[in-house]
Amino acid sequence: MELLGRFRSGDIEAFEALFRRLRGEVYGWIVRIVRDPGTAEDLTVETFWRIYRAHARFDPTRNPVPWARRIATNVALDYLKRSKPEAELPAEIPGATSPDPVLAYELEDEIQRAFRRLPARLRIAAMLALVEERPYEEIAEALGTTAGAVKLRVFRAVRILRKQLRNAGVNPSWKTMTNKFGES
Repeated sequence: MELLGRFRSGDIEAFEALFRRLRGEVYGWIVRIVRDPGTAEDLTVETFWRIYRAHARFDPTRNPVPWARRIATNVALDYLKRSKPEAELPAEIPGATSPDPVLAYELEDEIQRAFRRLPARLRIAAMLALVEERPYEEIAEALGTTAGAVKLRVFRAVRILRKQLRNAGVNPSWKTMTNKFGES
């Protein structure tokens, strides 16, 4: 609590201690969203720069993790909105087999393209809820919205993905689609 109060008043040593305490959490959160470790490193630095600049708005009586996640989410969202094309999603999960590797590759490629075409806010909600399996409440807090709004974004994302894939002649199950994003 003392550390957080010192951070709020602009103490650089308190900020450094907070950075050491939160950097893994912030980096992990961002890499879940952008799906690229190198980009996540850069965005983590940007997040902590924004955290430092916002120190006067921090409430030292509250847990700093949700606050940091929200700033990290905004940084990642800004990145996703301005980056075209987005970073490639990870390859297929190791050990998964398919009867025809060419068809499996084409399916994976089409799913990834459809996912990258989602609006950034829908993509973040769908990635965190369906691929990362994070609780709606945690996602809502990071996005600065309600759990109901997150559920709606995920629903809309799934509906758009299904429509895009159907238009491309692909009709996989949702399990197949989320498996194509895999675990990093």
